[in-house]
Amino acid sequence: MTAALHTSSITSLPLLARGKVRDNYAVGDDRLLMVASDRLSAFDVIMGEPIPGKGELLTRMALFWFDRLKDIVPNHLTGEAPESVVAPAEVAQVKGRSMLVKRLKPLPIEAVVRGYLAGSGWAEYQKTGEVCGVKLPAGLKNASRLPEPIFTPATKAEMGDHDENISFEKMVEVVGRDRAEAVRRIAISLYTEAAAYALTKGIIIADTKFEFGLDEDGTLTLMDEVLTPDSSRYWPVESYVEGVNPPSYDKQFVRDWLEQAQVDGRPWGKTAPAPALPADVVAKTADKYQEALRRLVEAG
Repeated sequence: MTAALHTSSITSLPLLARGKVRDNYAVGDDRLLMVASDRLSAFDVIMGEPIPGKGELLTRMALFWFDRLKDIVPNHLTGEAPESVVAPAEVAQVKGRSMLVKRLKPLPIEAVVRGYLAGSGWAEYQKTGEVCGVKLPAGLKNASRLPEPIFTPATKAEMGDHDENISFEKMVEVVGRDRAEAVRRIAISLYTEAAAYALTKGIIIADTKFEFGLDEDGTLTLMDEVLTPDSSRYWPVESYVEGVNPPSYDKQFVRDWLEQAQVDGRPWGKTAPAPALPADVVAKTADKYQEALRRLVEAG
């Protein structure tokens, strides 16, 4: 495994933005180089310690899903080698962890699809019996499978802020009804296809979020990452029990540790800077991501 990369430093291309995980560079006016670092964020705070291999793993998994789902909706991949657009000395930072993609006009919406009741959806259901304006049957429990997948959009937050769940009608106000209905239909189709495949590999995809943009012709296009443990809630089938939070293949392990972490004798307030992650937490988090990849992509 290559050395962990917390922050890329590509000087041969203009840096456009650093997200929680990805560093985006401009390649001319029509393409982007997306470099997946090994950074990890929890509670919208970036940890100081990278997770070795995470960026490569996220890239492999995203490329796997983009290929598997390409007949449902176009995606932003160009098919070109990311190594071809950087200086020779920078290839090591790019190799295996990058995508060279079309530059799109992103929709300001997270397209969230839920097949199970968990996280903020479970919290909202307990109060209102709904999730983002979608009425659900009475009597559901934490981690209950929903009668059918539901679309629950969110606004895309600025760095450091939390995404905000919104109703479908609010999404219509933001992007227009035809586009909102197209995003909802496609997102549910993507989730349904992916969740069915994952089940054959012993993984439940409880929920996930997609991002879409428009190309120069106005074509709706799947972008960013897709169906990775960073954007999805992955549960092992063998540990699933309705009524409790199953152990997950994502950063929940880090979140659980942070919930107990102390800073100067007090519980961490979930604001930067984050407490330093112990080596065993880093290693176990890396193992969780690797197991998800093995099950989905490499097993059988």
